[in-house]
Amino acid sequence: VQLQAFGGGLVQTGGSLRLSCTASGFTVSNYGMAWFRQAPGKEREFVAAIRLGSTYYADSVKGRFTISRDNAKNTVYLQMTSLNAEDTAVYYCAGGRPITSTIRVRDAYNYWGQGTEVTVSS
Repeated sequence: VQLQAFGGGLVQTGGSLRLSCTASGFTVSNYGMAWFRQAPGKEREFVAAIRLGSTYYADSVKGRFTISRDNAKNTVYLQMTSLNAEDTAVYYCAGGRPITSTIRVRDAYNYWGQGTEVTVSS
């Protein structure tokens, strides 16, 4: 089982990026898939998740980020818009079998990608 995340980079405040996470060894449509992020000196935090067709977002990204899934490509995306300095972090994709009450819990996910770095400059 492997998750590969990519798409990070340097972007200016107000810009957009799309992160991708491609899975091998399991089918993303059969799992809950999520994005977490970790800023320097901070704990890894929940960003967004998709499970059984429902999507979930952290309050800090709601309305700016969109998580989606392409079953044919076995890939999950995170479209990020209106980026600001607080979005600077390493972004990790994750897969697992969370239930609704644990969708935002890091320990609910078994599989993790290697992380892709997003830097937002002013």
